Amino acid sequence: MPVVRFTIQGLDPAVDAPTSGSPGRAFTVVYDGFCNVCKKLVKVLTRWDKRGELEILSSQTPGISARFPWIPASAYLESVQLIDTRTGTTWQGAAAIERLIDVLPKGKLITWIFSIPFARPLAEKIYRWFARNRYHLGCGQHCQLSQTSVEFPE
Repeated sequence: MPVVRFTIQGLDPAVDAPTSGSPGRAFTVVYDGFCNVCKKLVKVLTRWDKRGELEILSSQTPGISARFPWIPASAYLESVQLIDTRTGTTWQGAAAIERLIDVLPKGKLITWIFSIPFARPLAEKIYRWFARNRYHLGCGQHCQLSQTSVEFPE
């Protein structure tokens, strides 16, 4: 799926994408640096990561595909990625959110809900809906970056 990004006044909108941590942490979170909702959630994650286990990067970070070559570029457009840097195990979408909450202090007090029958499939459906609509959530008319309905002839 082709993606068209526009630059406003010569500025790349992902420049303000927050990052946290450094290489060598137990887990790396890779999120969409163009998504305003995602950027707000990164700030929350940074505060909650009391043990310093997370490195948080935007998918627009230079060299991200070389660092994690097993993750296709299209996966970054579809969902958040959580990588266990010790084993290379990778979760995406709702599974990444579940594992991420589990990693945070007291997260196991919340993630028990995923053991309820049908909770995981429902969480994945909700996550996919959110991912498809993320540029419309949290943004008003001021939002400079939103999905367009431009179609290109083949």
